[in-house]
Amino acid sequence: MALHKLQLEDFYDDEFALFAIHCNLEPYRLAFMLNRQLKIRLARTEDDLDYNYLEASFSLFEWDNEQEYTTWNLVSNICKREEDSLQSSGSLFEGSHKILKSYYLCPEFKNVDYFLKISSEGTPYNEKVILDHLQAIPQIITSYCVDVSDIKSKDNLIFK
Repeated sequence: MALHKLQLEDFYDDEFALFAIHCNLEPYRLAFMLNRQLKIRLARTEDDLDYNYLEASFSLFEWDNEQEYTTWNLVSNICKREEDSLQSSGSLFEGSHKILKSYYLCPEFKNVDYFLKISSEGTPYNEKVILDHLQAIPQIITSYCVDVSDIKSKDNLIFK
């Protein structure tokens, strides 16, 4: 009897373009600007991306273009949460201090604020044209295409 092994790489589809966006805008404002500039219809999903047992939550916007068999996703890379700091029990004064802790969707890109992911089953998009549209938005500081093969945490970019 033949033994057939399935590899995890058999199920991973890396047919998507990924753009890093450096921007100080709130997620909903950036989604609005992208919708206007790129003529797309990003909308906030009902659920955010939750990782590490609800330790970090990342906002997610999505648009399924059914005519071109393409899915557009805008996801924040940074989640900042206020947490209680740990204190030693032998302190003279008791009081709780709050610290601001940052979590990253892709830790190797800590300077990136947002990712724009375009998954296409049909013809791929021209990345240069999309970059030109992104850089035409005055609120975006910079944007560039990311090579997906260089990302160690690419499993975090699977949204469904």
